[in-house]
Amino acid sequence: MEPETASTCLKRLSKIEGQVRGISRMVEEDRYCIDIITQIAAARAALRRVEEAVLKDHVSHCVEHAITSGDADEQRTKVAELMEVLARTNR
Repeated sequence: MEPETASTCLKRLSKIEGQVRGISRMVEEDRYCIDIITQIAAARAALRRVEEAVLKDHVSHCVEHAITSGDADEQRTKVAELMEVLARTNR
């Protein structure tokens, strides 16, 4: 992973960690359900942004390297991995 991507993702994950702790407090404090659901949705959206950044980094480096390498086995492996992860993220 590119250092800039990793740094950005780590910062976002730290914020998400704080969001999740906040959601736990909301549940402990018996806060209004809709407010809790709203915060859960925000945390999920933030996780999706991290996921997208990691995926973009993977495609622009790992998959691109496999394509330019000329190694057919590596190309098939990277494409298969990409298809599998995309299928999982869309569930």
